[in-house]
Amino acid sequence: MHVEVVHPEGWKPAKGYANAIRVEGATQLLFVAGQVAWDAEQRLVGRGDMAGQFAQALENVAACVRAAGGEPRHVVRMTVYVTDKRAYLAATSAIGARWRSIFGRHYPAMALVQVAELLEDGALVEIEATAAW
Repeated sequence: MHVEVVHPEGWKPAKGYANAIRVEGATQLLFVAGQVAWDAEQRLVGRGDMAGQFAQALENVAACVRAAGGEPRHVVRMTVYVTDKRAYLAATSAIGARWRSIFGRHYPAMALVQVAELLEDGALVEIEATAAW
């Protein structure tokens, strides 16, 4: 399988995401449901901590991908839902450090959406993803 970042000519480079990803020869597709900052016992961790919750939700995405036989670098698309974009923006440095510890320098095609609230009380972030390998 070959994964290629597609970057339209003349556009400024994307920061922390890819505008588009092309996957050639994929034999496996994995659709990961929205992951919040639950631990293995489905207890919410990091209450009030955007970066901590982001990291746990991202770890949960990576765990799902690994459980299916893939690796974080196989994630090709991700949607991040946050309850407060200002809190997200204030935490971007910490979020970036945690991202790199989990996903390295791999950035899939991504969207960030602010929502009024998430289903899980106290959840600040939810991440869903698609992986291909």
